[in-house]
Amino acid sequence: MKQTRPTDDIAADALHFLPLGGTGEIGMNLNLYGLDGKWLMVDLGISFADESLPGIDIIMPDPTWIEDRRDDLIAIVLTHAHEDHLGAVAHLWPELRVPVYATPFAAGVLRHKLIEAGLQDEVEVHILDDDKPLVLGPFTIGLLPITHSIPEMRSLVIDTRFGRVVHSGDWKLDPEPLVGPATRPEDFTAAGDAGVLALVCDSTNVLKAGRSGSESRVRDQLMEIVGRCKRRVAVTTFSSNIARVQTIAEVAAAHGRDLVLVGRSVNRMVSVARECGYLPGLRAPIPPKEAGFLPPDKTLLLCTGCQGEPNGAMARIAAGEHPDIGIDAGDTVIFSSKVIPGNERSLFALHNTLARSGVEVVSELDHFVHVSGHPARDELTDMYRWVRPRIAVPVHGEARHLYEHAALARSLGVPEAPVLRNGDILRLAPGPATIVGQAETGRLALSGSGLVPVDGLLVRERRRLVFNGAATATLVVDQEGKPIAPLRVTTIGIFEDGTEDDILEDMEAELARELRALRTAERRSDANLTEAVRRAVRRVVRRLSGHRPTTIVEVVRVGDKPARKGRKVSEVEAA
Repeated sequence: MKQTRPTDDIAADALHFLPLGGTGEIGMNLNLYGLDGKWLMVDLGISFADESLPGIDIIMPDPTWIEDRRDDLIAIVLTHAHEDHLGAVAHLWPELRVPVYATPFAAGVLRHKLIEAGLQDEVEVHILDDDKPLVLGPFTIGLLPITHSIPEMRSLVIDTRFGRVVHSGDWKLDPEPLVGPATRPEDFTAAGDAGVLALVCDSTNVLKAGRSGSESRVRDQLMEIVGRCKRRVAVTTFSSNIARVQTIAEVAAAHGRDLVLVGRSVNRMVSVARECGYLPGLRAPIPPKEAGFLPPDKTLLLCTGCQGEPNGAMARIAAGEHPDIGIDAGDTVIFSSKVIPGNERSLFALHNTLARSGVEVVSELDHFVHVSGHPARDELTDMYRWVRPRIAVPVHGEARHLYEHAALARSLGVPEAPVLRNGDILRLAPGPATIVGQAETGRLALSGSGLVPVDGLLVRERRRLVFNGAATATLVVDQEGKPIAPLRVTTIGIFEDGTEDDILEDMEAELARELRALRTAERRSDANLTEAVRRAVRRVVRRLSGHRPTTIVEVVRVGDKPARKGRKVSEVEAA
């Protein structure tokens, strides 16, 4: 068990805010509030890796700083069920071991994740009650329902002896949200009337003028598009966007099409939503195994993989690799989702694959088939006029979003608007808002079933393998360290197959120079021989290809003494 230490490095008689993830970036939200030596965690989410992290799909914030203070962590409160807000709980909870509080829908989504992790009997999950304040140590937490693209989004009103903090979470203003009630401005105005010390607020769409738009407009556009389609239609969106699932179900029913859910995550989300009383008019979807028997003009597929993920249902269908679902020329695929920055290459490659197959591709780039779940500038302006905080704390955005959000808040009369980075310890009170320290931060990658640092040895070597290839070399020597067989070298991802033989002569000549530089006693050391081979191989490969490959060397000694193999060493270890 990890040893914990008290929070004696931060003044206990002050109210602090500390983001360990989700500030200066979009995703991986992990926020902490500290008071009287106790800490409250709000959200614990993941993000999805890009091509710079080969073999990694999921990354999450490194919670080491709060792990070291685990005895002072009271609880985790989840604002909603999106992956970037609760997706890391099942991975990181074993190091935190505190109660978790969530709405019924978020608790239902989390339950499935805990079952997969074998933690369903260990994690204490409590259901939040909108009508009953939650008292956790020095924090009293009220809940304000607010519109988002997923059911039961809750902004938090956190009351402390130093004042009130409104933690917005993800939100938007939609007069016709389709799923759940519309946001009630009077709730936020009432919170502001009591005096608000700080508003910790979503910055995602601060650069977008006007308003984010209504889900009802998306429904109208999808009704029109699907209505003119003569053959099979597939729609792909975020599985957690239950409002969009409701929209697509209504569109399918209106046009006499059977709805087929394709992908495990969308089936799971729909199941949890129905358990919680959402999607009441949804007819039982057709199983994918039966979809092939439906007439194309009576079929609407709702698929996972809207960002072009290789394992998503849409990519597998486009590649002809899905066991149950196919798509043909003349069909239509609608990407009812945002093009997330960083995913353009994989997503547009999928668009091109479909287009080459004669499939019509529709996306937000050319039709109004997606609406954001985050507030644009006019909605942010409304929120500030309702809440009227003394301090604006922009979160949930990249640096350009945070600075623009801070400027907007100041223009609306907010006296203080500090811009933070992950790890900044912000004192909210007493006194002016001040960054008083820096906490350890980092990122963890889910590799197989374990967590490893994103900047650690394993990920560095994997990245080096992807971008520079690998070389393995075997040298057989006698007991005095003299070669008694030709050097054997194999490369991967550097040269065309079969070209190693052409460069062996260069490598052996380079190795001979390295060995001549070693004294007799030095040749008796496997470490010295390993390093000589490594230098020789890398020098020749770099000269001929420009690559600096991961190089693994094996030294084998034979002779009067029993044969022994030297330890395999890569260049990262050697460095």
